[in-house]
Amino acid sequence: MEKNPAGSEEPINYWHHLTGDQAVAILDTDRAKGLSAGEAAKRIEEFGPNELKEAPPKTIWAKLWAQFNDFTIWLLIGAAAISAILGEWVEAGAILAIVLLNAILGIIQEQRAEEALAALKKLAAPEADAIRDGLRVTVPARELVPGDVVVLEAGNYIPADLRLLETFNLKVEEAALTGESVPVQKDSQILLPKEASIGDRKNSAFMATLVSYGRGRGLVVETGMKTQIGRIAEMLSEVEEEVTPLQRRLDQLGRTLGYAALAICGLVFVLGWVRGNDPLEMFLVAISLAIAAVPEGLPAVVTISLALGMREMINRNALIRRLSSVETLGSATTIGSDKTGTLTQNEMTVTHVSIDGREILVTGSGYKPVGEFIVDEKPIDLDNYPAATTALWVGAMNNDAQLIRPEADDQRGEYRMIGDPTEGSIIVAAAKAGLDFQGLEKSYPRVQEIPFDSARKRMTTIHKILDPQESDFSPFDEDDDLTDSYVVAVKGAPDVVLNLCSHYEQYEDIPAEMNDTIRDRILTANDEMAAQALRVISVAFKVIKSLPEELTPEEIERDLTFVGLLGMIDPPRTEVADALKVAKKAGIRTVMITGDYAKTARAIAERIGLLQSGHDVITGAQLDQMSDEDLEKKIVSVDVFARVSPEHKVRIVRALRANDQIVAMTGDGVNDAPALKQADIGVAMGITGTDVAKETADMVLTDDNYTSIVSAIEQGRIIYSNIRKFVYYLLSCNMAEILTIFLAIALKLPSPLNPIQLLWLNLVTDGAPALALGMEKGDPDIMDQPPRPASEPIINKTMRTGIAVQTFAITAVTLGAYLLGHWKWPATDGGYSGVAATMAFITLSFSELLRAFTARSERYPLFKIGVFKNKSMNWAVVLSSVLLLAVLYIPFLQPIFSTVPLGWEQWQYLLPMLFVPAIAAEITKGFISKSQ
Repeated sequence: MEKNPAGSEEPINYWHHLTGDQAVAILDTDRAKGLSAGEAAKRIEEFGPNELKEAPPKTIWAKLWAQFNDFTIWLLIGAAAISAILGEWVEAGAILAIVLLNAILGIIQEQRAEEALAALKKLAAPEADAIRDGLRVTVPARELVPGDVVVLEAGNYIPADLRLLETFNLKVEEAALTGESVPVQKDSQILLPKEASIGDRKNSAFMATLVSYGRGRGLVVETGMKTQIGRIAEMLSEVEEEVTPLQRRLDQLGRTLGYAALAICGLVFVLGWVRGNDPLEMFLVAISLAIAAVPEGLPAVVTISLALGMREMINRNALIRRLSSVETLGSATTIGSDKTGTLTQNEMTVTHVSIDGREILVTGSGYKPVGEFIVDEKPIDLDNYPAATTALWVGAMNNDAQLIRPEADDQRGEYRMIGDPTEGSIIVAAAKAGLDFQGLEKSYPRVQEIPFDSARKRMTTIHKILDPQESDFSPFDEDDDLTDSYVVAVKGAPDVVLNLCSHYEQYEDIPAEMNDTIRDRILTANDEMAAQALRVISVAFKVIKSLPEELTPEEIERDLTFVGLLGMIDPPRTEVADALKVAKKAGIRTVMITGDYAKTARAIAERIGLLQSGHDVITGAQLDQMSDEDLEKKIVSVDVFARVSPEHKVRIVRALRANDQIVAMTGDGVNDAPALKQADIGVAMGITGTDVAKETADMVLTDDNYTSIVSAIEQGRIIYSNIRKFVYYLLSCNMAEILTIFLAIALKLPSPLNPIQLLWLNLVTDGAPALALGMEKGDPDIMDQPPRPASEPIINKTMRTGIAVQTFAITAVTLGAYLLGHWKWPATDGGYSGVAATMAFITLSFSELLRAFTARSERYPLFKIGVFKNKSMNWAVVLSSVLLLAVLYIPFLQPIFSTVPLGWEQWQYLLPMLFVPAIAAEITKGFISKSQ
């Protein structure tokens, strides 16, 4: 069926080079009747559904393997295996339970992210209007096949790749595919060379792009993965996924701990053997040290902390698809942000009206028709500026956009726009002024039009005058004879429309003859508005008594009356400027990467404070002239990239990463997907983003807002800071356990701690406070600190100092309690003292619990952050204390944990010792703060 005109069986990839009739013949269909239902069913069997193939979902076993494939986890499994071999089933079971809990939590959180993403995709299940058996029917877009004829109207998404058959003022937004920010005018009649690029194929339309204006019909020529978007989706497999900074750091930490544990175990075993101790006894001691060295609760605490952070991210309008990506955000040094919809509102807004040399500012933004008209910084009544209402009257008549008011049950009260954004902004401005659109259409019904095209740069509509006094803003008086008359309304480029005008409207709404002085004044006003990056549209009109026999531009578009200029812009989001300041203070650079024009991009960047003094704006054309090496050098002083293509975005990301930057890159189109995957953090738009972009990204913004990126980075920093806190807390405790056992053996004393006690300490006593540390809100100045270096390990110089101090402090009080117990309450046989060992166990446990409060900040003293401000920590310490006292005083637990009950005669010595590590931690903070 799909043969090319020469009769070859080779697939056709140049439909734009064929006429519509040729395409119809090749696909064996009927342009008027379309396919029959039976033929469509056959073809869907042949070609498959019209949808993009997704990567096959991971099996539960693959997800489980991903959770287990970690050095620390394998170390724990090894310890459990050795414990089981030695018959220590309780220890083995406890370790395996923790490993399994960690895996289950990780799988659950990733599954939730996948379900949330699937819900986002279902928000816009696409449908299409097709011609089947000569009737117009609505079918799911996935059921379209090559040969289908589809009907296109404003607001429709293009459901497949089409060769257009009919176009009536058809404009298509192709930003999702090409990055082009301005809707493309389509023409079904033109033929193009085979080598025409995607962006130049004016007789074709492509899957996932949007009809913004006009109507038409198209022939489905490609579906599914054979569409242009499908080809880009297939390219994504070429970009390999990389491990995140957190994964690298945790793997590095796990290996360090593992090798250290093995070394210590080997040293102790050899030392005891050389001294003549029983080899089996020394082997059990070595296993105890291994259990002490590895923080068994760390993987679970990290996973739970990331999961809690993921939940907080959703509250901040950011959906994280992978747990480890939560922390990577905290490392970000550069944000590569799109302009439209991310830094701006993606809602074109009229902000200036210029009439007869007078400039009127319009307040309000977006599509909500609320705002004031301002002159000399004071609100005005437009009744005193009738020429301004006439300008809006002309702009509203010569307009195909439609403002959709919110439904009664829409709690957010959001207005929507159907049609061209430029025309939509004029409709909203007229609505702000109070124009009654129903009355306008009733009084001035449209009877003819000359559509806009890029050559004429203007659009003309002709309206029958029925009842001018019933319409708001009518420029006519009751005495005017308008019987059988028509209004010719023209809007377009100011220089073009101005040349068609013989008169101009004075601000009192009285026409006067055009002259060179007035013409120069209008052009000057146009230049001033354009210099502010405003898109400027001029409006003009005239009244005619009858329609000409032949409607030609030359006949209709002359002797017009110039009314005014309308200046519009996609305004910045109001909260973006403050968010940029926060990011800058945090040492995060923001780079604008947009397909828009350089002048517009520069104006927005300056307005929101993104463009720094002395930094440059570079266009895609300039990028093409640069080598990769030149770009890597230049990029440090470029804040804005304008008129860029998808290939440019990938080059920009690579250049930033070549400068050791951790890059968070935003995107919404399929064309952005390779750059999103290339970046350290790919950020897709949840509202305007395509499914391919969302599937590729690490994070999806549910509100498409730059501010949410900065907020997510702050949360990422908090999460990483909390990970550091509980790593610091757990390791200092574990190092103290190791040193206590090592010194006791060196002093030829029995080991004060056995494996089950160490597991209880690591999993229960230390685990609950460590989880509470993962729920800290972060230091007050967390966004005043520069991003940490990507190569910096979790255990940096500051933490090593803290761990050393805590190790010696906890070891000192624990060993002190142990020696005190041996001295005051020795064993009758002179060997192992149950009281001494229990005193050591209790001292170690409670001193760690009390020190957990000081671990809530690495730099701020406890009294500044509030001793009991973290309620989770309060409950964690209480719970751990109760459990610790349970193993001390409940009789059936005492033999399991080798404890004996302690009385006041022991507690009076222990209580002062318990506070020593916490006090040492606070003193250490003071020294560290002074040295920084």
